[in-house]
Amino acid sequence: MPVRIVVIHGPNLNLLGLREPEIYGGDTLPEINRRMEDLARQEGLELRVTQSNAEGAILDAIHGALGWADAIVINPAAYTHTSVAIRDAVQAVRLPTVEVHLSNLSSREEFRHASLISPVCVGQIAGFGKESYLLGLLAAKWTVERMRR
Repeated sequence: MPVRIVVIHGPNLNLLGLREPEIYGGDTLPEINRRMEDLARQEGLELRVTQSNAEGAILDAIHGALGWADAIVINPAAYTHTSVAIRDAVQAVRLPTVEVHLSNLSSREEFRHASLISPVCVGQIAGFGKESYLLGLLAAKWTVERMRR
């Protein structure tokens, strides 16, 4: 049975490739999504991928994972540091969730050091650029497979 993963990209990630490439890299979101789809095919994963700049739409995507997904990979972006609502939704759905970030939050501005989301996630992968998403998919797959044993 394939592992089903919902991937959620948060605010401003639709601007990847344009927005501060020295921090976030030069790849666009469609390019990152293609890399994830390629890895999903290789690993036998099923993905549903979404991006939103709106907190409510992100909540809807988390809630919508129930009944289909085995896990969530989420880059909450700026909401990482501010959204109790996203934290509560991740906790409520009780799906293993991997938090990913392109940049290393700990090496950035002080306000980016704290994540409200990570305490309710199985883990956080940050600082590996676009590879953070691929590592996140593999971590989610490994977590689900371990739970199924």
